[in-house]
Amino acid sequence: MTRTAPAPTDATDPEPPAPGEAAGRATTAILHDTLHGTHRGVVVDSPPGAGKSTLVVRAARELAAAGHPLMIIAQTNAQVDDLVDRLATADPELPVGRLHSSDARPYDPVLDSHASVVTSAKPADLLQLPVVVSTAAKWAWVSVDSPWPHAIVDEAYQMRSDALLAVAGLFERALFVGDPGQLDPFSQVGAEQWAGLTYDPSASAVATLLSHNPHLPQHRLPVSWRLPASAAPLVSDAFYPYTPFRSGTGPGDRALSFATPADGSATDAVIDEAARTGWGLLELPARRTPRTDPEAVAAVADVVRRLLARNGASTSERSDVPAPLGADRVAVGTAHRDQAAAVRAALAACEGEDAPEGLAEVTVDTANRLQGREFDVTVVLHPLSGRPDATAFHLETGRLCVLTSRHRHACVVVCRAGVPQLLDDHPSTEPLALGVPVAFPDGWEANQAVLSHLSAHTVRTEPGR
Repeated sequence: MTRTAPAPTDATDPEPPAPGEAAGRATTAILHDTLHGTHRGVVVDSPPGAGKSTLVVRAARELAAAGHPLMIIAQTNAQVDDLVDRLATADPELPVGRLHSSDARPYDPVLDSHASVVTSAKPADLLQLPVVVSTAAKWAWVSVDSPWPHAIVDEAYQMRSDALLAVAGLFERALFVGDPGQLDPFSQVGAEQWAGLTYDPSASAVATLLSHNPHLPQHRLPVSWRLPASAAPLVSDAFYPYTPFRSGTGPGDRALSFATPADGSATDAVIDEAARTGWGLLELPARRTPRTDPEAVAAVADVVRRLLARNGASTSERSDVPAPLGADRVAVGTAHRDQAAAVRAALAACEGEDAPEGLAEVTVDTANRLQGREFDVTVVLHPLSGRPDATAFHLETGRLCVLTSRHRHACVVVCRAGVPQLLDDHPSTEPLALGVPVAFPDGWEANQAVLSHLSAHTVRTEPGR
């Protein structure tokens, strides 16, 4: 999607507002355009951890309180269940409908604990409620006599434009909220024949919406409350150059420490580096490997094992009392499902007296499935590690963005040496289509930016280890 670069900051510009004030101003403007504006759509760009779900819940409550019935469209059942749970928790008196499929277990059982939530597979059972939530796929099968006055489209950048077309007749006005830096919508079939056309069905809903309606109000949430001060500048510069953001916390607001001292290994050294600076790169010797590189998988599993074995604890702006670094606060991110399966198997194989408890509880998944989730520490197997080439899949900007933006305290990247040279040896050869704006930043540039930053936080393993 075409972006307009922000105006340069003049030396005489006033001091920027505090993070909370900046976020508050943005939210006020968004809600004003949503409730009182005259445009049929409002677009909100949200960086990782900027409070997107909080905004959706607040907008839904204010629309309902103003007497405007609305539908909410999310992209997955997990996202729908999370939104319904958040709405019911924030406003127990607000009736919320959860439109689901006819499967045996169509929704999260936690919704049954909310008295205000009504669940049904039949739209007619829910149409009189002030708020109804479901997936875009389910909404596509719904027909109504008169459209909803308002809709909220959550994770709008993950929604394909053909999915938006299938539900556009159900509402009159909509608030579109999403993260432009995340993975592009997935399509199982090729869409090259539509490249460059404004109605490309594989494009994101937001890209197609703005190509036909360039004058719609566009807002952005300017503060990430997830990413620490050590991570926000890199993620913003590498993945959001036209919609920059900052961290809601300062350099000294969060800390990660370990009760058990380092054992002198490269693994513990990179963990300590990440705890101290927010970033760590465990670099393995350069080598071309299979996708499920056994040494890299073992290195990832060893980092996770030592993270839990060393009895880590974190402090943050949420509480001065140290919180234990449990298995539920650690995640491993990979590019492929077979890599994730290999890491799970390696963690399961960590048995013995020195194996910490909870290894099986560590979240290990692909970037696609980690989108929207948050952890204290993440361990990332770099998508280009050990590869003989740099394909479009492994260079996709959104994939690296997701993997490096899930953490509140630290991120450890495991990668074989030689990726910068691989990038130089494999410049992009993808065909250019007329009418398609050049993506910026592209995967080549984003990878170079991230690896350049990680070069100052690198711990190298010895060959043969």
